[in-house]
Amino acid sequence: MRTSTRVLGFLAVLVLVLGLGWAGGRWLGPDEETVAADEGGHGSHGSSQTAEEASDAHGSHGSGAEAAAAGLQVSEHGHTLTLAEATLPAGRQELAFTVEGEDGPVTAYDVAHEKQLHLIVVRRDLTGFQHVHPTMDADGTWRVDVDLEPGPWRVFADFKPTDGEAHVLGADLFVPGDFQPEPLGEQELSASVDGYDVNLGGGFVAGEESTLTATVSRDGEVVDLEPYLGATGHLVALRAGDLGYLHVHPEEDTDRAEFHTSFPSVGTYRLFLDFQHDGVVRTAAFTVEVEGAGHDHATHSHGEAEHEDEQEDDHEH
Repeated sequence: MRTSTRVLGFLAVLVLVLGLGWAGGRWLGPDEETVAADEGGHGSHGSSQTAEEASDAHGSHGSGAEAAAAGLQVSEHGHTLTLAEATLPAGRQELAFTVEGEDGPVTAYDVAHEKQLHLIVVRRDLTGFQHVHPTMDADGTWRVDVDLEPGPWRVFADFKPTDGEAHVLGADLFVPGDFQPEPLGEQELSASVDGYDVNLGGGFVAGEESTLTATVSRDGEVVDLEPYLGATGHLVALRAGDLGYLHVHPEEDTDRAEFHTSFPSVGTYRLFLDFQHDGVVRTAAFTVEVEGAGHDHATHSHGEAEHEDEQEDDHEH
């Protein structure tokens, strides 16, 4: 057979194979809806998908957007949290930042829980928690003094621009020095701070609406808490690992420190309760283990559990 004939035959077979491969790829490959869903799910800059739609699309066990952790991004929906300095020395330091919008620093904010902006500063091992309220310069620069120890930190800004959506943005801050992370330890639903004993009760199941109640006592007597930020307390919940920030809504117009939230996933969470008594704001910290549905869950505080055990012992005798 002539060489030219062999070459033409080989080319004809090659064209046939490539054509079959292209057709098979069109048949077996992802459809346009799947591709669009993947692009939206990965948060492309051109996507118009809202946080609530993203939460629904990824399946949050029917709890909707309230089950999604916030504060994992430095920028979303045209707003960016920009720290003036990403590294600060240890000690008491001024932390300055701006919230950048499409037209520059944002200078107009709505008031939520009596403040225009709530700032949470916490080390990544979930120690050193501070909930502060900075003041804003005319150019949109926020400033506040915070206490810093060596290690990696996370800064959360919780705010709502006027005529805009509410946001929780997070940015990393580093403090040089010798850093030894502290372990969270096991679940702990009771805490003591400045002579006050605080017990936390509630349901800790992923994907379900939870009502959490804090009881504060001193010298064995329950105290009446004073209003703080428009309620009987302020609770911040952070997920260990990625430090996902949970939206916790206080029950207003009540004499109980009661809060509503939804834990987005199984895992360990650190909860920080700010409460006020005798004109002083104090913070109690708890470690919570959140499990999936179907497990036996402790839905009461440590103090309540002891009271129930005592009742059982009395009944047996």
